[in-house]
Amino acid sequence: MRQDLLTDAFFAGLSTSAGEVAAADTLPPACYTDAAFYAFEQEALFNHEWLCVGREDQVKEAGDYFTTKIIGEPIVVARNRDGQIKAMSAVCQHRAMLVAEGAGNTRGFVCPYHHWVYSLNGELVNAPAMDRTCDFDKKAVRLPSFQVEVWQGFIFINFDVAAPPLAPRLAPVAAAIANYDLAAAQTLKPITGQFAWNWKVMFENKNDGYHASKLHRGPLHDFVPSELATFPPSDPADAGFLRLNGTTHPDASFNPTQKAVLPIFPRLTAEDRGRMTFANVPPTLSLVMTSDLVIYLILRPTGPETMEQDTGILVAPGATEDPAFEHRLEMIMTSAMKIIAQDMHVDELVQVGLRSRFAVRGRYSWQEGAQAQFNNWLTTRYQATWAAMKAGESNPVSEAAA
Repeated sequence: MRQDLLTDAFFAGLSTSAGEVAAADTLPPACYTDAAFYAFEQEALFNHEWLCVGREDQVKEAGDYFTTKIIGEPIVVARNRDGQIKAMSAVCQHRAMLVAEGAGNTRGFVCPYHHWVYSLNGELVNAPAMDRTCDFDKKAVRLPSFQVEVWQGFIFINFDVAAPPLAPRLAPVAAAIANYDLAAAQTLKPITGQFAWNWKVMFENKNDGYHASKLHRGPLHDFVPSELATFPPSDPADAGFLRLNGTTHPDASFNPTQKAVLPIFPRLTAEDRGRMTFANVPPTLSLVMTSDLVIYLILRPTGPETMEQDTGILVAPGATEDPAFEHRLEMIMTSAMKIIAQDMHVDELVQVGLRSRFAVRGRYSWQEGAQAQFNNWLTTRYQATWAAMKAGESNPVSEAAA
């Protein structure tokens, strides 16, 4: 897709991807492959939406920090001495060296290049040999910081200092998953992978009930049949949406026994235990929820056709204290990885197909209701951003966020 194809007609045409699933088209293939559209999408979504960066468990104590990156922006998340979680640019305001890498515990961030020192709040507290620099005011220098909100134990940031709070727009999702009490769940260390496909390909795959009984057919998945999927209504203004998939027996789990082998999340009702829940907070967080384990995915695009993802696991409080925990978890993850491998193969080949001149805008099955909800969420933001750009309006990210 060329830059000159980002036109009024193109964005008006996205309307056929919105609405009810029975009448909707898939998004244009260029939305998954084109560099100009990806640049537009950064403004339409990632500069103004709430972005999941990790779990509160990753910064339990004062001085704990971790780093990440999204749409090319290096970010450091830390807990300060007052117990508050802060999210800041990791870019030194002197010569753009990164002030932090990896994760750990620290009293402050020391740029390894010239030893400028920043507090856990981002203030510049020391800048060696700057006394002869004209009009240099140390108090005026700080790491740019971002809005932070913790939801269900997940840390979200927003580059837009004027963005409204996240939680009120997630009320329906929060109500549906409340009994998991994810804020109290135990977090296992996530793993990070890089993938050669557009972030939406991954997000859609994790929410596609239509393929499950076909691609994953067999004893590791047949207890979650596609025809038992339901899609609670959502408003495009909401920050998330759900797919609920009934199971053929209670406490179904991805392992050879087909039953939960880890402790059940203690507050789950019979209704919760009779289904798997797929909860989504686009553009970065997707949850796969069973009675004894939650897999969470944090997606980060790195280009129009590449992405990075953190894959983590949440378990019920105290679950890891069982001496057999690691063996039981291995039972689940061995089976889950076989299913994930099938999904990864599909994602790779879908991205190949999206580049083809023969790729078209397809139609949906009723079992792809979550895709229609995702499209409604996306197209609302795409079209609004294009209209604002055409009108000469802007909603800039502050470069000096407080």
